[in-house]
Amino acid sequence: MDSIPEQFHDLFERETFAHFATMMPDGTPQVTPVWVDYDVEANRVLVNTARGRRKEKNVGRNPKVSLSMVDPDDPYRFVSVRGEVDELTEEGAVEHINELARRYMGVEEYPGLDDEEGARVQICIRPEAVATGQG
Repeated sequence: MDSIPEQFHDLFERETFAHFATMMPDGTPQVTPVWVDYDVEANRVLVNTARGRRKEKNVGRNPKVSLSMVDPDDPYRFVSVRGEVDELTEEGAVEHINELARRYMGVEEYPGLDDEEGARVQICIRPEAVATGQG
């Protein structure tokens, strides 16, 4: 298992988007831009989505994923993670999406939360390989 180096933790504290890759049923990759978070103590990268969305379906079937993110202020500084989803949980997922909405949108609550059909879910990713670059 690998972890995110401390000098890159700031990317998870700012409005940094990640590209999240999962595998479709036919084996082709599916990539989605996502809001992303990092639980330092648990060493888990966190993505939040709604039950029934493609990301959630894909990782439920195949937990192998990857994601990459580029520093919005320096396109040559990046973090890339390959890992495995070791938990899909609804516990704390609404609070987490609201926390992400504060960071990414500057609002207290994620808009449209009451209109979603599926419950919110956190996708918890255990990093197996981490690559970083510094510009």
